[in-house]
Amino acid sequence: MTSKIAVIGFGNIAKAIITPLFDKKLLNPEDVYCLVNTKKSLENIRKNYNYDINIFQANSKDSEIIWDCQVKLLSVKPQQLKNIIELNKNKQDLLVSILAGVSLENLNKRFPNHKCVRAVTNIPITIGKGLTGITWGEEITEDQKKFIQKLFENSSKIYELPEYLLDIFLALTSSGPAIIALIIEALSDGGLSGGLQKQLSEELVIEMILGTVSLIKDTKLTTAELKNMVTSPGGTTISALRVLENKSLRSALIEAVVSASNRSKEFS
Repeated sequence: MTSKIAVIGFGNIAKAIITPLFDKKLLNPEDVYCLVNTKKSLENIRKNYNYDINIFQANSKDSEIIWDCQVKLLSVKPQQLKNIIELNKNKQDLLVSILAGVSLENLNKRFPNHKCVRAVTNIPITIGKGLTGITWGEEITEDQKKFIQKLFENSSKIYELPEYLLDIFLALTSSGPAIIALIIEALSDGGLSGGLQKQLSEELVIEMILGTVSLIKDTKLTTAELKNMVTSPGGTTISALRVLENKSLRSALIEAVVSASNRSKEFS
């Protein structure tokens, strides 16, 4: 991989992207230059992070060295973007942004001396099970694309998408885990109301979901085929599905995804 990478903001997602590269010896810690906002964050990383990276506090004179790196991974909160002042002069350098809702157009305006790439990823990346959507900016070379793919492929599955699809990708994959967590919580509460202990009920729900997903994935069943397999005339499943249809669960989930997508568009 490239000799120097700057990481602007070193939260959970940035750590999840970079750490597997250290673990697999694809990247040397001494070649990573990290920028954080506060002294507390800096001290916490120095104390608790497993690798000895170069780390600087924002606005310190020494922090300007990050602009000498050929690749910058931008992972600050969107509202912090206005505090970052580009000092780059090499227009062949890459800037990879994982900021939700910040368009390539806006990135190119703020970082005119970089080739910009936009990536959207989700929280399962922290256990190596992420989903990452990537939109290439202008003039990105094939070698640069391969490098960026290597940056993410050790922690997530990659999808190359036109930018107009990144908002719905974010809604499904980044907001989706919270929706799934809510469904797990609600189903386990259903088990609780039937007399199961909370811990057991939640465990059963999680194992049921994992088994169901594996069945669909391994057998190539469609969701409709699986639903028909377990739904018998006058049985318990059709009774449950009838309640969900009466409560408009299907419509609520669709609208939740659309709402999240629209909110992402508002950010941009």
